[in-house]
Amino acid sequence: MMIAVFLAEGFEEIEALATVDILRRAGLDVVTVGVGGQYIRGAHRITVKADIEDHKATADGISAVVLPGGMPGTINLERSPAVKSFLKTAHEKNILICAICAAPSILGHLGLLKGRKAVCFPGFEGELEGAEIVDSPVVSDGQFITAKGPGAAIEFGLSIVERLTSKEKADEIRRAMQCV
Repeated sequence: MMIAVFLAEGFEEIEALATVDILRRAGLDVVTVGVGGQYIRGAHRITVKADIEDHKATADGISAVVLPGGMPGTINLERSPAVKSFLKTAHEKNILICAICAAPSILGHLGLLKGRKAVCFPGFEGELEGAEIVDSPVVSDGQFITAKGPGAAIEFGLSIVERLTSKEKADEIRRAMQCV
């Protein structure tokens, strides 16, 4: 079980790194994928070395795709042919697709959220084409998990853990992190 977390220049650090941390605490295999290079600078000038570059990434064996938000990170994710290819494959194979903050707008623009409940950073609701906007920090519907923003990053990560492992595992991590 492999999870691909895409990092593009201008990504929201809390959303990306808290999620990766929580997934790895759960014992899940996570690969960070740098869009356009291996060293990616976040929205708050924190540079992260991705595990691999996007041109080396493959959707084979992927059980989830995670898109952190941030600006201009979300724009840079949406411009990436590798990200679009991963999303297309994930959608066709019913693989879990997770997006937080502004990143659910990418799913909306691709028409993937039609008829689904979703949430995003306030102000981006109009970009979630066909989705039913829900008032919640994190929403899980079908093959999608969406979340509002940095303050929801821990719950977002725990929701992914719950979906890919179990509620018990997510609760165990929640308690160990003192999120009770």
